[in-house]
Amino acid sequence: MPLVFIAAAALAGCSVTDGDTIRCGDERIRFLGVDAPDDPSNSRCRPVPKPGAICDRQRAEASKEALQRTMTGPLSIERVGVDPYGRTLALVYVQGRSLSCRQIEAGQAVYVARWDQDGRVARECPRAVASWQGWR
Repeated sequence: MPLVFIAAAALAGCSVTDGDTIRCGDERIRFLGVDAPDDPSNSRCRPVPKPGAICDRQRAEASKEALQRTMTGPLSIERVGVDPYGRTLALVYVQGRSLSCRQIEAGQAVYVARWDQDGRVARECPRAVASWQGWR
């Protein structure tokens, strides 16, 4: 899939859904290799939390807010596939820095190796991935 650059002016068309997903127009984009906490009202958390789901309203809100603060400038999106829910799987960058890595480093998402196609996130921020001692 092609690498796409979204100009800063187009950021108004992109919004943060949660700590690991954004929406740009009609496209939902899920960050590669990470999982952020979910609001308990999310389908991953109800009626019973799915295995591995992080269901915590305060952490979910903090993760979403942290991502919103980092989306300051042009985005570049490297699409790598589509997940079972129809979301684009992608590496998303702001100012040349991976948002997956930023969320891990800020303690706002956990690294999930099975969701990291070809270990791409692990190669981009190996220290953050190796040292992650988060809440999962």
